[in-house]
Amino acid sequence: MMLTAITRDINTAIGSGELTFLPRSMIDIELAIQQHQQYQSALSSLGCEIVTIPTEPGLSDSVFIEDNAIVLDEIAVLCRPGAVSRRPEVTGVEAVLKKYRKLASIQPPGTLDGGDLLRIGKVIYAGLSTRSNHSGIGQLRDIVSNHGYSVSTVETTKCLHLKSAVSQIAPDTLLINPDWISKSAFGELRLIEVDGGEAHAANALLVGQGLIYPTSFPRTLENLKNLSIDLVPVDVSELQKAEGAVTCCSLIIQECGVTRNS
Repeated sequence: MMLTAITRDINTAIGSGELTFLPRSMIDIELAIQQHQQYQSALSSLGCEIVTIPTEPGLSDSVFIEDNAIVLDEIAVLCRPGAVSRRPEVTGVEAVLKKYRKLASIQPPGTLDGGDLLRIGKVIYAGLSTRSNHSGIGQLRDIVSNHGYSVSTVETTKCLHLKSAVSQIAPDTLLINPDWISKSAFGELRLIEVDGGEAHAANALLVGQGLIYPTSFPRTLENLKNLSIDLVPVDVSELQKAEGAVTCCSLIIQECGVTRNS
């Protein structure tokens, strides 16, 4: 199985990007760039070929590339971000993503952020949030149903995205902050709770058999070590100031006999 991680360069205006649930604080741009490079190295260590898209003027949040699309085995769906300032990001991602998948896209009045989409097998959990609305989720459901996927809507109220509150850490296991989202939404899946003092600790990136996880949450990190998970710790503290996390900064493409588009 070949893995490709599409990433996007840090924009020097990242400190002026969109914020919803965090107060604005000063971002060290040079340190942010170093941390992003280390994040890319972590992806490489897990077998990913790194494809990096240059940023463009005015796209302060464009490093958070996950919000622009969801990539499935059969198709990629281009999102329509809920923040108007982020919608121009999608064009640059589309130009690269079309080399790997056939594309569909969310249309007005739908809004959909990739950070609100958690795929587990053939089920996509879609967060109804400040960034993703019923129309966007409904359009996604119509697109992916043709490929055998179902979409389950999960309401979020206390966090930016669904993946701020829950993410996948093993094939049948999720890491969750139960104070931010209802555990009942995820049926029979195994749920591991974050440490009670680390509210933002539920975002992790599963790549193959490895799990990229922030060093900012040491107690939850220690608990994950006790589960015999293959952990790859990364420091993304500057990106977290911009309301980012480890899933946000890449689009992971699995190529299992899927032919690239020319």
